[in-house]
Amino acid sequence: MSQAPVTPVILTFNEEPNVGRTLETLRAFPRVVVVDSGSTDRTEEIARAFPNVSWFVRPFDGHVRQWRFALEQTGIESPFVLALDADMSVTPGLVAEIGEIAAATGVDAGLISVEYRIRGVALIGSLYPPELRLLRRSAAAVTAAGHTQKFATSGRVSNLRHRLVHDDRKLLERFVEAQLGYSARELPPLLARSDVRVRARIRRSFPFTPILVWAWAWIRAGGPFRGAAARRYALERLLYEAMLRWRVEDEILMGRTGGDEKVPGKTT
Repeated sequence: MSQAPVTPVILTFNEEPNVGRTLETLRAFPRVVVVDSGSTDRTEEIARAFPNVSWFVRPFDGHVRQWRFALEQTGIESPFVLALDADMSVTPGLVAEIGEIAAATGVDAGLISVEYRIRGVALIGSLYPPELRLLRRSAAAVTAAGHTQKFATSGRVSNLRHRLVHDDRKLLERFVEAQLGYSARELPPLLARSDVRVRARIRRSFPFTPILVWAWAWIRAGGPFRGAAARRYALERLLYEAMLRWRVEDEILMGRTGGDEKVPGKTT
């Protein structure tokens, strides 16, 4: 089945450990658009080795602007795009199903679940929700959602049976660097209460969220049945939540939250 109606789109920044594995699974697509934010590792070299890759570089100034550039200014002509992170791979079953959805009449987007893996070990579950990743361009929108973006559609959504594979193999140092940036971008909407998602409300109201998230992530991942992979996944989530909570507590101590919480011994 021809995949010409669909163009995969990937954002990258220093994704040497991941991008080759992702692009290998996208060989069935005639064109893959990669928008890089100025990588200094081998990301460009690896991506350009794939003949179906169109390479673009744009300085990063936010996920929404980066995705809008990728979808609107890279010469995409296909009616559908498949929006991917650099650590997301597609399975043959998902490729076939994407082709079916793109050929169907009246379908404008696909909601896709994620199979989370740690160093190739599949977890039983994760905290990663299903997302709109297959989008008809004429009905698609990109909006801000905390530290990242959210895809939306004005049309009909189909739930896909097959899942994306998420397997981020970046080194700890690069992972921590990314989480520091994410937590910094998540803080303003969190404190301004413009982020109305359930998890945002929990983060605002419960100071021990990192501990709860660590425990729940470990259980969802499979706990003792997935061994080191489940423990590693729980640590990933703990690191991010701890960074975000650290920032919130600093704002409370400096009296900049705009809330009612009082700091003992502090006067204003």
